[in-house]
Amino acid sequence: MKTIGIASGKGGVGKTTVATNLAYSLAKANYRVILVDGDFGLANVQLALGLQAKYNIGHYLRGEKTLKEIMVTTGDGLVVIPGASGVGSLANLKPEELHDFIKGLANPVDPIDYLIFDAAAGISDNVIQLLKACDESLIVVRDDPSSIADGYGIIKVLVTEHDYQSIGIIASNVDSENAAKSLVTRINNACTKFLGVELPFIGHVEEDSAVKDAAKQYKPVVEIFPTSQASVNFRALAKAVSGR
Repeated sequence: MKTIGIASGKGGVGKTTVATNLAYSLAKANYRVILVDGDFGLANVQLALGLQAKYNIGHYLRGEKTLKEIMVTTGDGLVVIPGASGVGSLANLKPEELHDFIKGLANPVDPIDYLIFDAAAGISDNVIQLLKACDESLIVVRDDPSSIADGYGIIKVLVTEHDYQSIGIIASNVDSENAAKSLVTRINNACTKFLGVELPFIGHVEEDSAVKDAAKQYKPVVEIFPTSQASVNFRALAKAVSGR
């Protein structure tokens, strides 16, 4: 099993879109995947997938339900652990609570290939602890000053304060692959100069109206618009991730 954290320095950059479509693409490629909504207090993974979840991560953490009881499986075999929405206490879990949760997921009910966390945006203690527990963390960045600055910020915290360097970059909402590579080069220039690390470019997702159209239908774009440019990008991203 490989654990992957999907994160971003700020909201609105397409992090959940990346997490859901990456997980879906891996599942469609016959990998056994569990997608965890790691934004414990403001859940939206199940919304992005159009799932109706009777129970959520709050029921599990409070000991009311087992891990298997809160899991929801899509028609394509992707297993989802739903988050809870509007529950402030879950957004500020104690370190030992978060540790026990992650430890529980390390021994899933059935064998799996990928455990993917859609982390909350930002650099809260919960986010950092969650990412540190993952084999690899992928930072989603788009080409605007605040996204670049905040994306660099989360990288800096992981590298300098926690000596964690299993980090890759995904460029979101870019015009082309060349634009994506240019964006990652700029970020790496700062990482090399100030942090002494150079991070791998994992993949990119081009700006595509199909993504918004899919979101309005509460479905992954790779499911309902499989020939769209974004879907092509997400499948390439899944291939890159599975080949690492």
